[in-house]
Amino acid sequence: MNSEFAVRPMRPGELELVLEWARQEGWNPGLDDSLAFHDADPSGFFVGALGEVPVGSISVVKYGDAFAFLGLYMVHPDFRGRGYGKAIWDIGMASAEGRSIGLDGVVGQQDNYRKVGFETAYQTVRYGGVISSLPQSPLVAHAVSDKLDGLLRYDTAVFGAPRSAFVSSWCAERKHRRTAIVRKNGKIRGYGTIRRCYEGYKIGPLFAADVDSAAALLAVLGPEAEGARVYLDVPVNNKDAVALAEGMGLEPVFETARMYRGTAPTVPLRNVFGVTTLELG
Repeated sequence: MNSEFAVRPMRPGELELVLEWARQEGWNPGLDDSLAFHDADPSGFFVGALGEVPVGSISVVKYGDAFAFLGLYMVHPDFRGRGYGKAIWDIGMASAEGRSIGLDGVVGQQDNYRKVGFETAYQTVRYGGVISSLPQSPLVAHAVSDKLDGLLRYDTAVFGAPRSAFVSSWCAERKHRRTAIVRKNGKIRGYGTIRRCYEGYKIGPLFAADVDSAAALLAVLGPEAEGARVYLDVPVNNKDAVALAEGMGLEPVFETARMYRGTAPTVPLRNVFGVTTLELG
């Protein structure tokens, strides 16, 4: 390994560079993902660099004292096969020592993750396409206000770990995203975010107490795409979520597995109609 190589925390602007690498890999991040990603845990992003030149990356974002989520693990194609990836991995994993760690693994890497102690919790399928019809619901969803206390508590209950800084930033009013919330008798029944990506739009999270609540959210969020392609990462164990995605005319694009090393958080998959993001959980 080159003696100039070192792993260090990301500097300003480098997360945007890494997300450009992710775009080139076909991961299709959101246009403004870097803002909320950074706010989730400013200490959770690392690059491997040759001198001043970043050549690889990893994120290990910490949610509370017991859980972290690993993503953005890659080495630029020009620098692969030199041992840099392993060095980056080791530093990233060490940064979350003492915590359980989750990740979303593509099919080709799942065996490698199992070798280092990760176990599969459930499969996720990305559905994509132009929405042909929106589901109907007796409930109505509305855009969120700036008062997020109830939403943050709801998110923690579904996600399984506290991530207030991330959700507050993720749901902030921005040009390329919109968040909606549905209530019944004054209680939150679900929320979701749609955001513009390099190709089309992604909806995530899509958390809901039941299929009617999820349908109400999709009826508000879906039109934001204005006929562009929409992507939704659906846990296959949630049959209602699969039926909703297919009912809108979306089709399977690829699959991943949610995997954990250590004690997995308690996640009520019946309430997960769409995963937030494969990079941060």
